[in-house]
Amino acid sequence: MLPKAWRWLADYAAAKERWVIGLMSGTSADGVDAVLVRLFGQRPDRVETIAFTTLPYPAAIRDAVLRVSHDGDVATLCWLHFALGELFAEAAQKVAQQGGVPLKQVALIGSHGQTVRHLPPSGRKNHKASWRRKVGTLQIASPAVIAFRTGIAVISDFRAKDMAAGGQGAPLVPLVDWLLLRHRHKTRLALNIGGIANLTVLPAGASAQKVFAFDTGPGNMLIDGAMRHFTGGAQTCDWDGAWARQGTVQRRLLHQLMRHPFLRQRPPKSTGREMFGEGFLRKALAQAAAWRLTPHDVVATLTAFTAESIADAIQRFVVPKVGKVDEVIVSGGGANNPTLMAMLRERLSPIAIRRSDELGINADAKEAIAFAILAHRTVMGLTGNLPSATGASTPVILGSLTLP
Repeated sequence: MLPKAWRWLADYAAAKERWVIGLMSGTSADGVDAVLVRLFGQRPDRVETIAFTTLPYPAAIRDAVLRVSHDGDVATLCWLHFALGELFAEAAQKVAQQGGVPLKQVALIGSHGQTVRHLPPSGRKNHKASWRRKVGTLQIASPAVIAFRTGIAVISDFRAKDMAAGGQGAPLVPLVDWLLLRHRHKTRLALNIGGIANLTVLPAGASAQKVFAFDTGPGNMLIDGAMRHFTGGAQTCDWDGAWARQGTVQRRLLHQLMRHPFLRQRPPKSTGREMFGEGFLRKALAQAAAWRLTPHDVVATLTAFTAESIADAIQRFVVPKVGKVDEVIVSGGGANNPTLMAMLRERLSPIAIRRSDELGINADAKEAIAFAILAHRTVMGLTGNLPSATGASTPVILGSLTLP
């Protein structure tokens, strides 16, 4: 007779459809995105989004995440790991309730967790273990707490296996982009603008092995940080791009920001708060103050920096490899900023820019959907990374399983 854990795996693999929850909090660290999906087939072959919700972080939690991401205080890291586990579990319960599905019907949770430190290799490196490399990644939100509170098996720690194989550990969404967004006749770019912006290049009719992806630089991170700075924390983002719309892009500051060496670094590459976080923002704000720029001008310029760095990455690294780009499919919080989107359209014209919603994928939920799918692939024994995107030496099965 099979042990209970093995029976669960066998039942999951044999099912024709499965209810799975995806949980995600990105570099903006503003809350937990939770999505409930129904997956059909093994790869999976079809994905149906049932419900999506965001559980905002309490101010004290968000402050602690931002603080520990910079000062590395171990005591804060320890309790925050469990506190976030409670919040992620609450988000899972909330989205199941919203979708009208009892938790006992949900077969699996995929939780990316909250990244507090990401130290990828610089370029392609030998993947053999060595403490001298100073490479690693850490996502917190205890999967044990999530599994115990929900009674559902959890897949977590997605990035580590790719990095063990010499990869960047990110981006991990490209395989899902290929599954959901590829087109037989059109070359598409899947652009996600979260705290950091990243691109997946989907050449027309290409196999998964021909897909490549990379982080382009800051997404909403610097804009959000500037808004907190100028409003004393009253606003955590530029709602509807209103501040940027009232300001004027200051070309001298934009030119200086665009000189950052990461923007010229060839893919595969990934970045995060370590590179474009508080330290980078402080320098930009100090320069803006020295030039006596208004707050609205600063926010407008930082918004233009996001748009310009994305456009530059497309011209520098994508067009030379694939030629004509037909469509850019945008998701993430930045898709809700009309000023940023207008800047992108102007910079990328005549390429068509569409929200992923137009293709049936909720723009706010896409990354949470991705980790539901990647968790499913882990349980099915399928690889989840694309070496062409991360630089890993081989495709690997991602994540770790925590049983309830």
